[in-house]
Amino acid sequence: MSRTSSRAAATLDRQRWPYRMKDLCEHTGLDRQTVHFYIAKGLVPEGHKTKANMAYYGEEHLERLRLVLELKNERFLPLDTIRAVLDGEDHEFSPEQRALLVQVKERVADVLAASRGSGSTVAIAPLLRKHGVTRDELRELEQLGLIGTVKIRGAQHIPEDDVWVIELWASLREAGFRTELGFGVKDLGSYVAAIDALFEREVRDLTPRLARLPADQVAELFRRGLPLVNSFLARYHQAKARNFFAQF
Repeated sequence: MSRTSSRAAATLDRQRWPYRMKDLCEHTGLDRQTVHFYIAKGLVPEGHKTKANMAYYGEEHLERLRLVLELKNERFLPLDTIRAVLDGEDHEFSPEQRALLVQVKERVADVLAASRGSGSTVAIAPLLRKHGVTRDELRELEQLGLIGTVKIRGAQHIPEDDVWVIELWASLREAGFRTELGFGVKDLGSYVAAIDALFEREVRDLTPRLARLPADQVAELFRRGLPLVNSFLARYHQAKARNFFAQF
């Protein structure tokens, strides 16, 4: 250890920074790789570094990890949604806008309802075997925020609402988008980023205009508009491909 590192460790306030990485793992049941991943994703702040490969952590780190686990395991939120919650993105709405959104949510519950069932989970292992999806691919899908995994009685599960992601990825593999050709889960990242950005733009642009309307009218616009916009996105994407090949 260098003299600088020795002085940093000696002067470290252990009441302020009482935990090492192994302590966080013991208190939360997470492994080092997962904790480091949450830090890299911005879900948990970085620790107080005393040298390149040594950091100490405070109560806020432990509390944040526990909150992430609660949102992930009890509310089945994907990591990107958890990050938005932790970053306080929902605070950009005025009290009036938030009240309107709550009323609209109640009126479009049937549209937002999952097709498979609410709150139920599916064991991962048989699902992966059935569709030929690997554990590494599952981990990458989770890192993209497309699915969220939880442990129930020692076995890994995903929300039943997320099963379609596994099925769709398996279908892409069957269609020929295989590893030996250079394709992988990471290729979905550009679509995830594009849809995330589009949705953020929709919320930012539409909320001020719709906030002036009654909740019933907003709910009806949402109910009728969502499938139309979804249809536009699919057909416009196909049109872009058609126009691309028309030049050859």
